[in-house]
Amino acid sequence: MLRFFAGVASALLLVAASFFLWTSRAQREALVPPAPTAAAMVSPLRQAEPLELPAATEKTREEKRFARADKDKDGRITREELMTPRRKAFTKLDADSDGRLAFEEWAVKTGDKFAGADADRSGWLSAAEYETTKAKTTPRKRCAC
Repeated sequence: MLRFFAGVASALLLVAASFFLWTSRAQREALVPPAPTAAAMVSPLRQAEPLELPAATEKTREEKRFARADKDKDGRITREELMTPRRKAFTKLDADSDGRLAFEEWAVKTGDKFAGADADRSGWLSAAEYETTKAKTTPRKRCAC
């Protein structure tokens, strides 16, 4: 019985020691910044390769998404502002214009989309045929600055 308790105690000590070693290495790596290279010390005007632009942060993306949804730019998104872009797609699917989308209305539109994409009328879509079902996107305007 004593060997059992000694084995458990030694296992716990090993786990604790490995945890402390792991955390000390993580803190050491976080505290020491990498040394600047000679290429980084070169003047940006003399640098041959273009500089890499920083990636947008998640907050910036959310701010842009919020700005797109806030149509009247009052800092608040109303239900109407949120639903307006979706209404156009809903209206296309609502064939009888009753304000409700029945399964049959959706199935007809989806079946028509499948039939239009199935160019060789094989009853299944190849990768090239499936690519034609991708939503059409408009190119974004680039800043002229």
